[in-house]
Amino acid sequence: MSLPDRPAPANWAPTWALGRAVLLTGLLLVAAVLLGRVDLVVLAAPFALGTAYALRRRPTELPQVWVTADEGHLVEGGELTGRVSVGNPGAVPYDVAVVRTRVSPWLRVERASLAGGAVAGRSGGRRSVVDRPFVTSVTPDTAVDLELTGAALRWGRHQLGPAGARVAAAQGLLVSRAVIAEPVVNRVYPKTEPFEAVNAMPRAAGLVGAHHSRRAGEGGELAGVRVFAPGDRLRRIDWRVSLRARQLHVAATLSDRDAEVVVLLDVLAEAGRSGGITGTASVLDTTVRAAAAIAEHYLHRGDRVALLEYGPSARRLRPATGRRQYLTVLEWLLDVKAQFSPHEPYDQVFGPQLLSADALVVVLTPLLEERSAQMLARLARSGRFVVAVDTLPADLSPPKDRGWAEVAYRLWRLDRDTMIAQLREHGVPVVPWAGAGSLDQVLRDVARLATAPRVGGR
Repeated sequence: MSLPDRPAPANWAPTWALGRAVLLTGLLLVAAVLLGRVDLVVLAAPFALGTAYALRRRPTELPQVWVTADEGHLVEGGELTGRVSVGNPGAVPYDVAVVRTRVSPWLRVERASLAGGAVAGRSGGRRSVVDRPFVTSVTPDTAVDLELTGAALRWGRHQLGPAGARVAAAQGLLVSRAVIAEPVVNRVYPKTEPFEAVNAMPRAAGLVGAHHSRRAGEGGELAGVRVFAPGDRLRRIDWRVSLRARQLHVAATLSDRDAEVVVLLDVLAEAGRSGGITGTASVLDTTVRAAAAIAEHYLHRGDRVALLEYGPSARRLRPATGRRQYLTVLEWLLDVKAQFSPHEPYDQVFGPQLLSADALVVVLTPLLEERSAQMLARLARSGRFVVAVDTLPADLSPPKDRGWAEVAYRLWRLDRDTMIAQLREHGVPVVPWAGAGSLDQVLRDVARLATAPRVGGR
């Protein structure tokens, strides 16, 4: 049995004003006939003539609504510019157009203005000025723009819209059905904190780059002086040593090579409250911003950077270099979200073909899951160079007035400190994220261990 098709909603419907005008005109005419009073007919004439005059030209086209946003590299804290446009494709003017739009809570609209002048002031707190409707008129074959300006508070993909509009025509006697426009997605990239790190790398395995390797070749790091051999360049001759030894000697240098850096994001858990760029940072905020800063630093130095997620989705960004890779990293980070999984994601994330044996693995983790600590220990036991960056907010506080919550929080803190101490005993350095200089001492220690002589093989 097939359901009957629902009738399509009428594009235009009468308003209460039209109903009142028709009702009042009818009552006056009926009363004039029943009572035989001509003055009532004269009294009803303006209502009848006014209604007929207003309805002489009825609108047939629905309004057009669309939402647009300025294309650009929008970063946290940057200025947001968007607009909601209402167009009149018909030949009948719209007396009143009521426009309203939704905006993501992470896009704070501070000012909204329609064509012809500003109609809204600044917002207060987290409340946006677009929480109320805007009213304007639209002439035929024109469009009116509602300009929205404000700030992007947090990284991610945030919607501007959907937006809707209803218009009234024929002097308010007819109203259109609501027309809804699809939202647009604003890509807000994480703000990269100033980050610098020392030049030390455990292994530089590429062909060219800025890191000094242990392999002889053309570079700027002096490795010593040796006897001249066929193929050596004349500009490498050390004349002072050659004259003293009465035999040509050349200055030997170490080659400059690039390194591979793998930034591993632990997305199994989220903690803390995100307050945007001007408030407190959650675990995910710190993780994404630190990953962007680390990637920017090493890509600027010419290194190869790859990104991995430790979570059920196991997303991966292949290693590459250059500005194009940096833009790809920022785009990749927009889709990072916390995903709890009851299963161990280690096997599908860390296959032998994913992590190079010479790569420096920087793990951004809050260490809220025991599986995260086990993953770090496995990486260290496999012989890879691992640095763990603690992304748990330092100001994280337990819930108040909830029985034993504070005592349980202190016990959890002690257990977590014990876990970090055990990781350090396994050779995994754990440092809190503090922007520039966070990894300097750790990278020096890792590079020193990599260059130390090994006993009994790898």
